Amino acid sequence: MFQLSNIPINSITLRDELLSPQAGGYCAFEGWVRNNNEGKKVEALEYEAFEPLCLKEANLIFREVKQKYNILEFRCVHRIGKCQIGEMAVWVGVSAAHRDDAFKACRMIIDEIKLRLPIWKKEYYVDGVSNWIKNELASAGK
Repeated sequence: MFQLSNIPINSITLRDELLSPQAGGYCAFEGWVRNNNEGKKVEALEYEAFEPLCLKEANLIFREVKQKYNILEFRCVHRIGKCQIGEMAVWVGVSAAHRDDAFKACRMIIDEIKLRLPIWKKEYYVDGVSNWIKNELASAGK
């Protein structure tokens, strides 16, 4: 399941949704808003997304992950709107029978989400300037 959220992400609730008696492993990734980027002091971020395409593409990603790895459950939530320093911007969680599949599937999901989903990030700097940030991963074709 993929979700866009304009409220803070509750990773505890999301983790609990992945609990299963068949699961022997769980892996999560949390992406946080940091206070710097490329030598500039950042005070906040803002995310915009094209939701219909995000949902469609995320479902394709999840199908690919399920075909490649033996996983039980997975979730991904990405923030939209303005986010402050220290807030969680993205969360991915995967449960699997074994840890190796959980680790690899979690990595694949975040990498593909960053590469393929139409989510744009704007940085607000302490000097009052703001700037839309280019997705370097997508630009490099990685």
